[in-house]
Amino acid sequence: MADITFYELPGCPFCAKVRTKLEELDLEYDTIEVPRSHAERTEVETVSGQTGVPVITDEANGVEGMAESDDIVEYLEETYA
Repeated sequence: MADITFYELPGCPFCAKVRTKLEELDLEYDTIEVPRSHAERTEVETVSGQTGVPVITDEANGVEGMAESDDIVEYLEETYA
């Protein structure tokens, strides 16, 4: 199991931006695909306090429920580049 968990919705352009950065940095991560319905996104809501995606957690660095694709990409670059 990887330290990074990535919550995403297939077809989401913001999620694709984060996935591209994860792959560009050759990071190992687990993916959890969230349901289309926001009402059914209980797992990502528990982690981040909201139902939007993308969201990441990074156990190695104590990051729980980071949202917003730009913030995630910046974090990944600063931490792993």
